[in-house]
Amino acid sequence: MVRVVHKEEISIDYVNTRDTSANRLTDKDRKVHHAPAGRRIYRIVAISFVLLCILQVAVNVTLRLYFFKTGNLTRNDNILEKLSADSYIKRGWVFFGSSLYFISSSKEPWLKSREFCQRRGADLVVINTVGEQDFIGQFYRLTWLGLMYQEELGDWEWVDGTPLTKSYWGESEPNGYQGRNESCVEIRFFGDQNSWNDIPCYEQNFWICEKKLAL
Repeated sequence: MVRVVHKEEISIDYVNTRDTSANRLTDKDRKVHHAPAGRRIYRIVAISFVLLCILQVAVNVTLRLYFFKTGNLTRNDNILEKLSADSYIKRGWVFFGSSLYFISSSKEPWLKSREFCQRRGADLVVINTVGEQDFIGQFYRLTWLGLMYQEELGDWEWVDGTPLTKSYWGESEPNGYQGRNESCVEIRFFGDQNSWNDIPCYEQNFWICEKKLAL
């Protein structure tokens, strides 16, 4: 005889629970995790500080150079002007008042005479004072002045663009002698302060260049 014994089946239900152990960070782990970010911030702050220091130095140097240059600009210009004047004097120019003058030893028409002066950083002489008029008259040469009659203006004008305000015309001058177009001016009447004479610009004359100096 066979006895059958019924064993009670025991079932165990397994509940799937999330394993959070992987997400648990120790204090050591947190320090390791946050350390790189902290170093980056420190580097940014340090670099910014260095850049600000460099910028400050650059600004200071720039300001010092600016004030140094502006403070010495006039002195440097005077030195250069003196060196320039010395070089002209060595080439036969004469100093008077605040200008240098060159008196030619050959004759040319008015326009070519002016071109000669301009190539040397000067221009035909402009008479501004009685003293300058007397100075020019002492050379006893028929010399061109930097004065020309401008048809469009209907008046005389100096080569520097200034109008004629004080003149030293000789007696009965300017007269356009015999109906000629006498648009240029020469020194002619020596020994007289009023020595100017109008004359055609194509005539041949000596000339006087003037280079003004910044004093």
